[in-house]
Amino acid sequence: MGISGGLGAVLEGVHTSVAALDALALEDRNLEHSALKAAAGDIDVLQHRYELCLEGLELMARLEAQLAAVKSRQAARAVELQEAMTPPDASVQDRTYAQMSTVEEIAGVLTLSSAAAGVFVEQSRRICSLPRVFDALSAGDMSWQHARIVADETESLDGAGAVALVAHFFDPDAPQPARGAAPGDLVPSRFRAKVRGWRERHHPESIEKRHAKGVADRRMEFTPDRDGMAWVSLYLPGDTACAFWNRTTATARGLQGPDEPRTLTQLRPDIAASLLLGTGNTTQTGKSTEVGKVPAPRADVLVMVPVFSLLGQTDEPAMLDGFGPIPASMARKLVADGAESFYRVLIDPRDGAPLEIGRKNYRLTETIKRWIRLRDAKCTFPGCTNRTPDNETDHLQAWQHGGVTGASNLAQLCPRHHRLKHNSRWTPGPANNHEPPGWTSPTGRHYNPEHQDAEPTHWPPAAGLLNAFPHEESALLGTDPQEKFLTPESIPLDDPLWDEFYSRPFMLPPDPLKDCWNMMQSWP
Repeated sequence: MGISGGLGAVLEGVHTSVAALDALALEDRNLEHSALKAAAGDIDVLQHRYELCLEGLELMARLEAQLAAVKSRQAARAVELQEAMTPPDASVQDRTYAQMSTVEEIAGVLTLSSAAAGVFVEQSRRICSLPRVFDALSAGDMSWQHARIVADETESLDGAGAVALVAHFFDPDAPQPARGAAPGDLVPSRFRAKVRGWRERHHPESIEKRHAKGVADRRMEFTPDRDGMAWVSLYLPGDTACAFWNRTTATARGLQGPDEPRTLTQLRPDIAASLLLGTGNTTQTGKSTEVGKVPAPRADVLVMVPVFSLLGQTDEPAMLDGFGPIPASMARKLVADGAESFYRVLIDPRDGAPLEIGRKNYRLTETIKRWIRLRDAKCTFPGCTNRTPDNETDHLQAWQHGGVTGASNLAQLCPRHHRLKHNSRWTPGPANNHEPPGWTSPTGRHYNPEHQDAEPTHWPPAAGLLNAFPHEESALLGTDPQEKFLTPESIPLDDPLWDEFYSRPFMLPPDPLKDCWNMMQSWP
């Protein structure tokens, strides 16, 4: 899609935002003067001016997004005009150098490095080629960070894949639109997690193949920093990285106490360093503590696996709590190897609901607290990204005020926002079995709940289903021999066939990355 046309509509929005800011500033000045004349108690001037400040910040965020849209459009048009000026018979080399020259000129105008300018130009062109994304940015409905996330996550997708991703998040009339908060209402890190989760499920190349490439690219990086410090980064498979993080976190919690001055944030790198260097000493306070002797509390991680993916009938990704989509082979490895810190959660193919927790039971038998953790995935407060197992299950309506202990009146809150709820006028809304609560701020602003954006699970071809239901061929296959696929409607939810299916032990398929895992387990 070409990037042409005027900027009239976008600039009109900019002028509207600037005019609204001027009006707010005028109202604030009038309130300041009226406060000197008004009798005590006639008007809560401070509260009104406070609300004007919040409105001003909201308008400034909208204006920044609109200006970012203008800036990206100008960069994309500059490249398009340069291409139009290049002679049709120019060589590939001449075209390449002409584009490089344009990028360098943009870098000079914006005072950016060549690499940063190149990234900005590519992101701008991609955003401008996706009309719904550009419209949302130019309307101020989301920030430049949100638009850049869409550009990043559509980079490896073809045109149809990019359009489908954008439609899911920005088109309310899409077949299966994203639920809950709008893209611009999510903090960028949470928006990226949702976009990346959708991309992993719908990428034209199997996540197994992409993961195998990623494993081959594993590495450690070292970056010196100021003040005598440095960064050490590990690029690892997701389950290995989660296990590494969980072990250091659990050990750090075990070390905390009245005689331990270090914070959890400080303890993690100290423990990681002692484990890597083999010193076994985790303190810097003159007290020797062996890492292996620290009573580390258990830190369970949920692995949500679609049933047919667990059986090897589909390649649908599993979800690792706190990380995101992982290959089905990795989830099967965690189940088969009996990794103690990981809890398997089967996803029912009938309705996509969590079926059970644990390795041996095939019905949901765990406490309501773990059910709420499954539903909410993180602290439900607007913008909070805390997914720690330390989050608390809180009554939305206090028990002493008639609140019940049920899914509709419970939600996950991190300790910080739990305290804020009980010491401010932030108010949660109702929840239900499938949705966490929304929130209302002290000034009346409402924040919609953030959904996990779950989708129906994938169903395998009928040939694969016959392996799962060997005695029910006539029930599974349609009358048309060309239609060898089963739909969820083919078997009612209360059909005894499901009980028979879940009563048999699951036979896991071979691991396609077995040799790779064996090699990684042999690391010193």
